Amino acid sequence: MPSFESTDFTFWLLQALCAAFLAILFLQSGLDKVFDWKGNLGWLTGHFAKSPLRGVVPLMLATLTVMEVAAGALSGAGLVALVVTGGATLAFWGALLSAVSLVALFFGQRMAKEYAGAGALVPYFLLSLVAVYVTRLR
Repeated sequence: MPSFESTDFTFWLLQALCAAFLAILFLQSGLDKVFDWKGNLGWLTGHFAKSPLRGVVPLMLATLTVMEVAAGALSGAGLVALVVTGGATLAFWGALLSAVSLVALFFGQRMAKEYAGAGALVPYFLLSLVAVYVTRLR
């Protein structure tokens, strides 16, 4: 971690805050799916009942759960690495997997014709893109 007086501190802080946000977002979402599998599966089965994806809901949920937990864990590990060593590699991979997870979520929402839900993902996606960018600049 750079010293507070250093101009690098602001850049490091941006990396750390992005990693923290993505870790919280995806660990909570992914672990919710793990601990309430049946509830999520039931809701998603109804959500996709009239979409072309209705037959693959369990597979989609499993894939998304793995992606979200991994994105959150990598982002969390990236935050720890940023604090301990200043290295942003793990935070980069967490941000990248976060962006891919959000694209998958966006695709599902659009296929389910849940346009408001798809639109609500845009700010998260933009943040993940910022995180990808700032963790690769230095």
